[in-house]
Amino acid sequence: MAKIANPEQYAASKESKGNLKYSERSRWLLFGLPWTFTKYEIRENDFTIIKGFFTTRENDCYMYKISDVEITSTLWQRMAGLSTIVLYTSDVTDRTIVMKNIKHGREIKDFILQASEAARLRRRTVSMQNIGFGAGDIHDVDGLDDLDGHIDN
Repeated sequence: MAKIANPEQYAASKESKGNLKYSERSRWLLFGLPWTFTKYEIRENDFTIIKGFFTTRENDCYMYKISDVEITSTLWQRMAGLSTIVLYTSDVTDRTIVMKNIKHGREIKDFILQASEAARLRRRTVSMQNIGFGAGDIHDVDGLDDLDGHIDN
């Protein structure tokens, strides 16, 4: 790893991510061996994906951006003690994050779900779902007035 230019800023940045709760690797389905080059670091406020061997790519997603978590296990995954976790996010880079062949899947899923809700409450962020209104309809829900206060006919 390269020398850190500003150690104080780096330490503050690491501290803001929170404590490392889980460090997990994607695994081969055969025997559940962690011989892949994808690593997941799950912290209280941050979720990081590190991929690659020759060229590494690190991608972060804040916990408050995770809106839903899904877990699935095929028969072969269950036999190896693995599962696949899918995170649905509002992140620009990845709308869905797939953690394939992960050990301790249910425990990690439950932690991410609780941590994402806690992060939204700390940031006072409300997760708004698409409720079916177009952009022009949002202020004219009741059919009584428009933005200028004029009554619709």
